[in-house]
Amino acid sequence: MQTDILIVGGGLSGLALADHLARQGRDFMLLEAQDRLGGRILTKELSGGAFDLGPAWFWPGQPRMAALAERFQIPAFEQFSTGDLVYQDQNGAVQRGRGYASMEGSYRLAGGIGSVVTALADVLDPTKIMTSTRLTAVDHSRGEITAQVDDSGTPRIITANKIVMAVPPRVIADTVSFEPALDAAQMQALQNVPTWMAGQAKIIAVYDQPHWRNAGLSGDAMSQLGPMVEIHDASPMQGGPYALFGFVGVPADARALHKDEMMRLAVAQLTAMFGPEMANPLHLVLQDWATIPDIARPKDRQPVRSHPSYGLPPNLRDLTARGLIFASTETAPEFGGFLEGALEAAERVANTLALQT
Repeated sequence: MQTDILIVGGGLSGLALADHLARQGRDFMLLEAQDRLGGRILTKELSGGAFDLGPAWFWPGQPRMAALAERFQIPAFEQFSTGDLVYQDQNGAVQRGRGYASMEGSYRLAGGIGSVVTALADVLDPTKIMTSTRLTAVDHSRGEITAQVDDSGTPRIITANKIVMAVPPRVIADTVSFEPALDAAQMQALQNVPTWMAGQAKIIAVYDQPHWRNAGLSGDAMSQLGPMVEIHDASPMQGGPYALFGFVGVPADARALHKDEMMRLAVAQLTAMFGPEMANPLHLVLQDWATIPDIARPKDRQPVRSHPSYGLPPNLRDLTARGLIFASTETAPEFGGFLEGALEAAERVANTLALQT
């Protein structure tokens, strides 16, 4: 199997790059290790509503996301923020009206962020996309790329002129071997890049009525007790069902050992903070990103507490001359870690490849 440009990773950056290349008339193939496209974007339908289990927002001043939504005619709407914030202290005492809606002014997409993934996939040639296909080794010793992949258990060889790895750098470091081997500094550079969101878990609770809104609350909440430490309204643009989601503050290892108890405590927390109507959600869903080895590696199990300074390390840029190119959101210097960063990285690589034709 042969192609000009091999894209590894079917998340937003990989799909956006494939879209750039397709519109340029370039030959490419895209591989995705999971059995679905989207990477860290995951929108789940529950009782007829679309709910984001991964990233949910983009912001003013992020033009690529806005342009993509406009291109595919996906309506954007502002994060719901009308009403009081709720605060829970470490003893469980609940206060109303303390603080502000931290995501006020951000945008969400009708149908969830997954609607962008679907739209991009729909404009690409499906014969150029392989899911459940994992990159295992790259030989870049002879002026071309020879990639060894595992296609649903079947080993295959793909040759290419260039390979673009649109997956988190730590995943590359842990799961892909190189010939000749990357030097110690380059491997360390890959390991040093925190995978944004990979250590996180989200709980979504879905209801037939917006009980918090009816009580004059925005759905925004902060808690020193948990298990959810930050909560937001996750309801669709119009109509129901309605939902709140919370970022889980329980460490990854404890989440795995005590999932049932954690979910029980999450319902108790929602009831304590927002009222007794919250005791019986239609759906209660946990998405634990730390359990997905194609996204989170052992070093990612502790979630990043502040936004890292992202961008492609200089010694990894040097590998471009050997046909090895990196393009996950973590490589974007301006919007690294955000959805916008995935599009920024794809745009940078597409421009670089265009200059090399």
